[in-house]
Amino acid sequence: MPTQTKVGDLLATLTPVEPRATVPDTRPDLTWVSHAWRYAICLVFSAAVWQTVAGIEWRENRLLFAAEVVLGAGAFVLVHFRRREPVRIALVIAAMSAFSGIAAGPATLAAVSVATRRRFREVVLVGTTNFLAAQTWTTLAPIPDNDYRITTLVNLTVNAGMMGWGLYIGSRRELLWSLRNRAERAELEQELRLTQARSTERARIAREMHDVLAHRITQVSMHAGALAFRDDLAGDRLREGLGDIQRQANDALHELRDVLGVLRAADPGPPTARPQPTYDDIAALVAEEVSFGMDIAYSDDLDASVPVPPATGRTVYRIVQEGITNVRKHAPGAEVAIRSSGDPSSGITVVVSNPVSGRTSKTPGAGLGLVGLRERAELRGGRLHQRTDGSRFVLEAWLPWSA
Repeated sequence: MPTQTKVGDLLATLTPVEPRATVPDTRPDLTWVSHAWRYAICLVFSAAVWQTVAGIEWRENRLLFAAEVVLGAGAFVLVHFRRREPVRIALVIAAMSAFSGIAAGPATLAAVSVATRRRFREVVLVGTTNFLAAQTWTTLAPIPDNDYRITTLVNLTVNAGMMGWGLYIGSRRELLWSLRNRAERAELEQELRLTQARSTERARIAREMHDVLAHRITQVSMHAGALAFRDDLAGDRLREGLGDIQRQANDALHELRDVLGVLRAADPGPPTARPQPTYDDIAALVAEEVSFGMDIAYSDDLDASVPVPPATGRTVYRIVQEGITNVRKHAPGAEVAIRSSGDPSSGITVVVSNPVSGRTSKTPGAGLGLVGLRERAELRGGRLHQRTDGSRFVLEAWLPWSA
C-alpha cells in the first residue's frame, strides 16, 4: 500500500459534491485589468495584515519570515487558477494563510470567488476553514498586545463580511444574467413572431390572389378554348365570345389591382377598392356563370331575414366560387348542384357537387385552391373536406355562424 497520498486525492475528499446544473455559470470573463485590480486589493489586504508582525519576525525569527514570504508568494500564484478548481484552491490557500499573513489577501479573494457561486455547503466549508486559518495565524504570529477575544471577533467579522460580499456579488451576477437572458429570449421570440407573421401574411396573400384570379382566369381559358373548337360560329357570335373574354380579362385585371391596392396601402384609411363579396353575392355569381353556359342548380335554405356575418359570408362565397372553378377545369359542361343551409345556432353548411368526369383537364393548376379553402375554413373555426359519393364529386364545408 503506498505511503504517500496525492494532494489532489486528499483535496478531493474535502471538496463537497453538490451538482447544480440548473444554475448557469454567470461569472464574467476577466481581462488583464480585472486581474490587476483584484491583485492590487489582495496586496493591500496582505500588507495590512502582515505589517503588524513583519518587523518582529525579521528581527527575531528570520526562518518564520522566509516561510511567510514563500507561502504568500505561492498563494498569489495559486489564486490565479481559482476558477479551475474553486473550492480546492480556496481550501489550499486558506491552509497556507494559517502560517502566512501574506497569504491572507489571496485567501480572501479565493473565498469570495467561491461565495459568488452561492452554494451553501461550499460557502460554509470555505468560510469556516478561512476563519480557523485566521485564528491559527493570529495565535502563532508574534502580534504585539494580542487580545484573543478581540482577534477572534475581528476574524469572525472579516470572514463573515467577505463571504457575505461574495454572496451578494453572485446574486447580482445571476440577476444580470437573468435579465440579459430574458432580453435575448424576448428578442428571439419577437423574431419568431415576425417570421410567423410574415408566413401568415404570405399565405393570406396567396389565398387572396388565388381566390380573385383563379376564377376569372379559368373563365377566360375555358371561353378561349371553346372558341378555338368552334369553326361554325358567325362573325357576330365570334365577336360576342371575344367580347366576353375581354370583359372577363378586364374583371380579372381590376380585381388584381384591388388586391394589390389593399396590400400596398400604408395608412389604415378607408379602402378605395371595391367591397369584398358577401353571402348575398352568391346568387349573382351563380347567375353570371349560368349566363356563360354552366348548368347550375342553386338552393339557398337560409332565413333571408337573418343576415350572415360578413366574414362568414365571404368565406362561403369563396368556397362556392372555387367549387365552380373546379367544375370548369375538371368537368366542363357538367351539372353543378349548390346547396347552403343552417342557422345562427348550428352554423352554415355549404355543399357543391357535380358528376365525376373522366376527362383530363387541359387547364393548368397548382392544386392549391382546395388547400387554401381548407385553411380559410379552419381560420374561421370551421372545416372543409371533399369526397366522391358514388358518381359525384362532393365539396362540403361547415362554418360557425359568427366565424
